[in-house]
Amino acid sequence: MEIEKRVENGRCMVGLKGRLDAVTAPELEQSLGEIIEEGNLNMVLNLSGLEYVSSAGLRIFLVATKKIKALKGELCLAGLSGNIKEVIEISGFPSIMPCYDTMEDLPSS
Repeated sequence: MEIEKRVENGRCMVGLKGRLDAVTAPELEQSLGEIIEEGNLNMVLNLSGLEYVSSAGLRIFLVATKKIKALKGELCLAGLSGNIKEVIEISGFPSIMPCYDTMEDLPSS
């Protein structure tokens, strides 16, 4: 899995590409932890490059959301389509955090 980070208009955009599963989830957990420790509390995970997400990957989204909310920040999921969108919706994520079909749907920061 590839993780790409950039800060844009006060938001930390984290692009994910490939498969997010039990093998790659620890790498993402470490990366997101470091990003949060750097003070990036307004984060968007761009999932448009993800091919697959397992329950281990979903857990990482929840852990990061809890950490950011505790620090008065917000984590959003964007770039949702196909199977990834279906998994996110079935898992109830839209009731936990903001979720957007495209990056263009994000509200202005």
